[in-house]
Amino acid sequence: MFRDDTIAAIATPPGRGGIGVVRISGPGSLEIANRIFQSQSRASINPNRAQFGHLFDPAAGEQIDEIVLTFFKAPRSYTGEDTIELSCHGSPVVLRRALEAIIACGARIAEPGEFTFRAFFNRRIDLAQAQAVSDLINAQTEYQARVASRQLGGALSQRLAPTKQSLIDIVVQLESSVEFVEDDISTETISLLLKKLNEAIAEMTEIAASFSFGRFIREGFDLAIVGRPNVGKSSVFNRLTGSDRAIVTPVPGTTRDALYESASIGGVPVRLIDTAGIRETSDLVETIGIQRSRAAIADADITLLVLNASEALTEDDRRLLAEVPVERRIVALNKIDLPCEMNSSVIEAIHISAFTGSGFDQLTTAMLERLSGDGASERDDTMITDARQHEAIRRAVERLEDARDLIVEGEFEEIILLPLRGALSLFGEVTGETLTEDILNEIFSTFCIGK
Repeated sequence: MFRDDTIAAIATPPGRGGIGVVRISGPGSLEIANRIFQSQSRASINPNRAQFGHLFDPAAGEQIDEIVLTFFKAPRSYTGEDTIELSCHGSPVVLRRALEAIIACGARIAEPGEFTFRAFFNRRIDLAQAQAVSDLINAQTEYQARVASRQLGGALSQRLAPTKQSLIDIVVQLESSVEFVEDDISTETISLLLKKLNEAIAEMTEIAASFSFGRFIREGFDLAIVGRPNVGKSSVFNRLTGSDRAIVTPVPGTTRDALYESASIGGVPVRLIDTAGIRETSDLVETIGIQRSRAAIADADITLLVLNASEALTEDDRRLLAEVPVERRIVALNKIDLPCEMNSSVIEAIHISAFTGSGFDQLTTAMLERLSGDGASERDDTMITDARQHEAIRRAVERLEDARDLIVEGEFEEIILLPLRGALSLFGEVTGETLTEDILNEIFSTFCIGK
């Protein structure tokens, strides 16, 4: 992707607004700015200062807009290159004319993510931070933005750094032993190497485990709300979405098809699925809805099985309890605001009332704990949210375990060094030191133009 030229793009979203920003980066940025901008005070363009003036189209000899220009001189800029930002009035027509004038002066339109790629290429940020830029832009919830902001600040790279340095020390020690054959590794040194390796394996395993929750933070999860007719599924659905999205009536079988709605639970995006009531029936339309409900159960990350606490457990309830896997379900006893008729002592369930909202805090906590799995301890710390990063760390753990086994078996240093070097290479895949150009292009192509 990288070419040593000058790029430009509109950096603000399409549409109208008070301000629109056009960004220029590369060796010709200042020259282009001098051709299209004239300060009101006639002063030259100085770095690290916002200057008010006029934007001109040199070809037409016309003024385009009154703007504020900011010059960030290399290397103290986002991309590490000379960078110009033009803050114009936020009209699409004005921004398009500004970009056209810049392109006419020798710049080219930036590829998606090219500004951030240049920041990575010029070592302003590493790859984990670069991917966090995209996550931050695409964040739909405050919690997503907070996690991405930590990553952007280098939290993941900083956490990996001590383990990486420890591995480098082990490699240096083993390579020194290879170089100086007469110096055999002592028993004490072997014990120390094993201790360092075990610590590295434990640390990397803990980070890898955080992906069990981190992937849901980034991608969201599917929650299917199931139960027999008239247990209050749609009321629970409406309570979770915060709106009267589903029709609620006392008539059993009101919901005949799956209803989908996006929301967030505890800051994690969720696609809620309100399903048709599942029961034995000969009604053709209701049967089709029940089939779709069972398909939703199969596809959902979590199934919320709703039972009616004001009625005794029915055969349909028992069939559902047997049908929905325990490891993927949460049972909710709804309508606890009414006199209880169900013997809840035989069912591990959360007591809720969709009418009053009682118990929904506990329900939210149970969902987040189910999503967290082994990564529960990581929820407020550094976590892996990207599948590629997780795969690299998982494979690095395997290499470290191989190296540990080889040391225990008394293998030659040259053999032990092979998986250790492989682990270090996989560390580099997370931070971007050992990735191929094709993978880098694939990552940055998912960015928006102008970032």
